[in-house]
Amino acid sequence: MRLKKPFIAATAAAALVSLAACGSSGGGGGATGSSDTFKAGGGAGSILDPTRQAPAPPIPGAKKGGTVTVLSASGLTTMDPTEAYYVNTGSILSGLVTRSLTQWSYDKKSGEMILIPDLATDLGTPNKDFTQWTFTMRKGVKYENGQAVTPQDIKYGIERSFDRSTFPGGATYSNDFFLHGDTYKGPYKSGTNYDGVVIHGQNITIKMARPFPDMPYWGAFAAMGPIPPGKASDPSKYSQHPLATGPYKFASYSPGESLTLVRNQYWDPNTDPGRTAYPDKYDMHFTENSKQIDQTILSNNGSGSSTLTFDNLLAADYQTAKATANDQLTIGTTPCTAMYQPDYRVIKNITVRRAIGYAYPYQDAWTAAGEIIGVTRSPGGSMEPPGIPGRVNYNVLGNKPGTFDPQKSIQLLKKAGYKPGEFELKFLYSTDDPISVDVKDQLVKGFTKAGFKATPVATTTNQYYTLRADPNYHKINIRSYGWCSDWPSGLTWLPPMLGSDHRGQTNLMFFSEPSVDKKISQIETLPLPKQPAAWGALDKLVEAKYYPFVNVGYYGDVMAHGSSIMGMSNDAIFAMPTWKDMWVKQ
Repeated sequence: MRLKKPFIAATAAAALVSLAACGSSGGGGGATGSSDTFKAGGGAGSILDPTRQAPAPPIPGAKKGGTVTVLSASGLTTMDPTEAYYVNTGSILSGLVTRSLTQWSYDKKSGEMILIPDLATDLGTPNKDFTQWTFTMRKGVKYENGQAVTPQDIKYGIERSFDRSTFPGGATYSNDFFLHGDTYKGPYKSGTNYDGVVIHGQNITIKMARPFPDMPYWGAFAAMGPIPPGKASDPSKYSQHPLATGPYKFASYSPGESLTLVRNQYWDPNTDPGRTAYPDKYDMHFTENSKQIDQTILSNNGSGSSTLTFDNLLAADYQTAKATANDQLTIGTTPCTAMYQPDYRVIKNITVRRAIGYAYPYQDAWTAAGEIIGVTRSPGGSMEPPGIPGRVNYNVLGNKPGTFDPQKSIQLLKKAGYKPGEFELKFLYSTDDPISVDVKDQLVKGFTKAGFKATPVATTTNQYYTLRADPNYHKINIRSYGWCSDWPSGLTWLPPMLGSDHRGQTNLMFFSEPSVDKKISQIETLPLPKQPAAWGALDKLVEAKYYPFVNVGYYGDVMAHGSSIMGMSNDAIFAMPTWKDMWVKQ
């Protein structure tokens, strides 16, 4: 899943792009019946509870009322549930506004996120080879306008999820795994006679083109929820006001800038096993100044006491808060990886790519970005971050991860036939972002010292994402990118990052090797318990044989909240606040 905001220059400011959506790990149960088989699959290690009943248990001491103010420097992308694939948009929708087949719930005792039912009464029942999943829908669920949610609405939502033209930023699991995913283009182009979803009463059966044991995880995405057919969900308008099925609805929304949520009177807690709804209102602002955000919350005065941020604190403010307001901090690990990615089509010499790994000025770039080293950024070697089952811990460069070694870079460039200053690295930065400028300066200094010619390419924050993703934008030959798993499985890492069919979408290295594509396909057909280790082994093999990316660190979370905000923990799936459990102390 994508971070809140594109990486600027080579790394993102901690205050601007705090973490990502990634699965929790850890053993444990609650899973019974068919889910015992599922638990051993691609998401091995996750905690599942298919028998969780509605309503969600009350929180001791919590009372209804109050307004939660949310401040962030990260602007929102689309709020259409079908395309919500950034951690902030996905978290806000799934936590507060929309419902889907399954959902995540925070367990206070273990600190884990647990997959539980949502609109479905359990986590689904697969056939023997995981090419078909059946979910039974709850009765009594309504939209914010009082209209009943039907299985046909969920079918329509699923059909929408195939449409890569209307919703280019959405996740591609329906295309990748569902029946006819390679040819069905969604309801606006292919119509609504899609035969991969079959409805029998309250039962919905989803057919797969190939085994998909991780379907209950995909079921927790907003894209796997109900969408009313026809004009009511016109894509040109629906992102401005998606119809709520959760406890809150849009009261006002200024795209990318602000969002106000108020109670949805038609949400029935007796149909929802995971959500509580204690606050009366959420007042969110997304283009705030990072320093001002920190000061507002840490001052704890007036409205600041009921204010929170899902951005990471600035490094200086973290040290102050740690000493004076430690109880206002929410700290957590988040399995997300930042990468510096040479364009595989252009920088074809692996010796040059490996030289970049030694030439990257890790510590200086992180410091310039405001990272708290060891808290919000930690060095690493493998693509898969800690917490992914089967992960292999390695560093093919043979040094301590996060080490700047300009002499080794110069040696490798010489071996590749280049004199100092001859090979040019061209990368984007944003002139209207002071942190981006600061990071750019450190990159120029480090790359130059390491024997490269460093050429920063100026753009603006608004244009950065578009230019970075444009495969024909040849003014750059290296890209900064971050990725977070959608759930704890190598399936959500290796295929989207390395698969040829994802080039220009999530594979911004434009990496393409037929042997790797073949290996990905083979792993997906392995017996389920063997898949995690196979993904980890492929991670190491690709980096050792091709070195397509430079690991520039794993992310961590340090969010702040006022003293009146209660129940704010770290959601390790989204690296966002646990919205479903929060309340305001009156």
